[in-house]
Amino acid sequence: MSADALLSTWLTPSRRRVRLDMLLLGLPVLLLAGALVWRVAGLVPAAILLLLGAGLLGTLVIRRARRFDQRWLVRRLDASRADLEDSSALLFADPQALGPLQRLQRARLDQRLGQGMPEELAPDWSRRAIPILWIIALLGIAALLLWPRGSDKPVVLAPASEGIAAKPGISRLVAQNLRIIPPAYTGLPLRDEAKLDARAPLGSRLEWTFRFDPEASAPALLPLGGAAVALRRDGDHWIASRPLDASFLYRVDPASGRGPLPPLHRIDGVADAPPQVKLIAPAASLNMVAPGQRSWTPIFAATDDYGVAATARLRITLAIGEGENIRFTEREIAVSGSGPARDRRFAPRLDFGALGFSAGGDMVVQIIVRDNRAPSPQEVRGPSVILRWPAAKAPESGGLQGMVNTTLPAYFRSQRQIIIDAEALLKRKRSLPADKYLSQSNGIGNDQKILRGRYSQFLGGESEGEPSLPTADADGHGEGDGHDHGPPVVTPNVFGEKEDVLAEFGHPHDESPASSLDPETRAILKQAVDEMWQSEMQLKQGRPDLALPFAYKALRFIKEVQQATRIFLSRVGPELPPIDPARRMTGKREGIAGHFEPLVAVEGDDGPAAAAWRGLAQGPVSLGALEGWARTNAARLPDPLALSGAIDAVRRDPACAACRDKLRAQLWMAMERPQGGVARRRPADAAGARYLGAIGGRP
Repeated sequence: MSADALLSTWLTPSRRRVRLDMLLLGLPVLLLAGALVWRVAGLVPAAILLLLGAGLLGTLVIRRARRFDQRWLVRRLDASRADLEDSSALLFADPQALGPLQRLQRARLDQRLGQGMPEELAPDWSRRAIPILWIIALLGIAALLLWPRGSDKPVVLAPASEGIAAKPGISRLVAQNLRIIPPAYTGLPLRDEAKLDARAPLGSRLEWTFRFDPEASAPALLPLGGAAVALRRDGDHWIASRPLDASFLYRVDPASGRGPLPPLHRIDGVADAPPQVKLIAPAASLNMVAPGQRSWTPIFAATDDYGVAATARLRITLAIGEGENIRFTEREIAVSGSGPARDRRFAPRLDFGALGFSAGGDMVVQIIVRDNRAPSPQEVRGPSVILRWPAAKAPESGGLQGMVNTTLPAYFRSQRQIIIDAEALLKRKRSLPADKYLSQSNGIGNDQKILRGRYSQFLGGESEGEPSLPTADADGHGEGDGHDHGPPVVTPNVFGEKEDVLAEFGHPHDESPASSLDPETRAILKQAVDEMWQSEMQLKQGRPDLALPFAYKALRFIKEVQQATRIFLSRVGPELPPIDPARRMTGKREGIAGHFEPLVAVEGDDGPAAAAWRGLAQGPVSLGALEGWARTNAARLPDPLALSGAIDAVRRDPACAACRDKLRAQLWMAMERPQGGVARRRPADAAGARYLGAIGGRP
């Protein structure tokens, strides 16, 4: 027998038993899960679950059967058949590759193999698990089938009160019931309403049960402005159902329009409000880290009308460092709540070490919660709260009068980029021609020059000019050259000149960028500008290797400047426009023109409503345009259903004065109120008119 035929003969019984064993273990679990989903969610979700479960079970069966291959068979034969002398592998080896002794041993094994049956190698059944699972599944399915559902409880009809007189041969509604089945996530119980007007959560299932006398032939449920809902017969009762997607008006027509028009009924859909989130602790939105504090526990409260999800997300934003070293990291962690579903508390413990929060940084946390609405939960972001860990501040210089503003210019990060560009240029020096290398070095030097000019603005421009370079043809002078240089040349003062007076007797108060830095910070920045100049000079000469030490020194001085993150702003008073003393108290109005804009009527979008409101007091009105206006503006109307009902009442009985008055009242409440205008001042009296005439004004 060939090796393939031998494998098929001895593996088929084992694989068959494994497949059946897996099916007997998986089917009860799948059937119980399908019954549970059918009872909770309906037939379609249950069918989908059964299809997916069957596919998964089939995959597991195939994968387990594939484990029974040649290697398994060899191990199984060697373990269960001592007469094979642990040589079962020879049965499946290539005869041409075997030696004489191996061929002899294989012939002996072929004779001994026939003494056993392949079924003896098959694994045993799951004798305990199979009956236990089937008993549990059957009991569970029976309980699910026999357990009474809320919607299965008997319907008790209440007498109808449509207010329609009975007419021979015309069906009329005599008994009614409205059953409201709220969505499962709300946790609200099923309820029956004796009246046909009700309020229910959006997403509820509405089921009407009617009885007519005499028996109706084709009754219908007629939503106002919507498609009719046919009623189906169930014995003596007529039943209709629909989901509550939005509020609507409807009437029950038992006679297919042959009798009097029944009155309207109203169903109000109550929207699921989003969760409300508030911060319980700490009370302030900005908090400081206390000495020795190593963790923080903010407490949030989340409330919802139908329940908040048990877990929320906490968004943590860390801002670490200052100036150019500042970096932001954001992460979200899951937070478990405590307390009842409608009023949960979230109190996460935030460990500074685990989060990487350190001195000189800010931690901003925000809770994100969801409610239990299905199928699309509502997500709400709570208030943000900040925890600040102040860095160690250097002592501030005294004697400075000003207000403090912790601000730094945005271009404090450019010096590092210059260093990076210079180092990158050095790495590419061997691959660049000399002229291109010099050109790129000069470009970096220009960037250094621009940056140096920006920092010089904070020194009053005193570092803008380059220092004079020594030249061979300059006339050398020194203090010890043997003759007197005389006193410094002083420009003679001109009497009344502003600069000279200030320079001689005081100091100017002109605002400049230099006045925004304290003396210590200004001195450090001066050193940084000097190092930038040296770096710029070397870069423009094509020597970035010699410029890097100066650039690093400038960066180090900038770091020191960043430690003093306070800029002092001088206190200044208001600058009022000058007053012309020649015109003061004279009453002259030459050159003064009045800027009175003409009054223009405000155009609103309430044209059809206003026209209908006026027309209802006089005679017949066109209700088609009014209905279109009501549909277009339904979102802003205080009660669109009441307005639609009033329009329908006027359409049914145009001569009804009470109906017309009710519609006018609804329109008056629905139209936009004009915005408050500027009240005109009262006219001038006799004394005021004489005064205006005297000064040439308009009385």
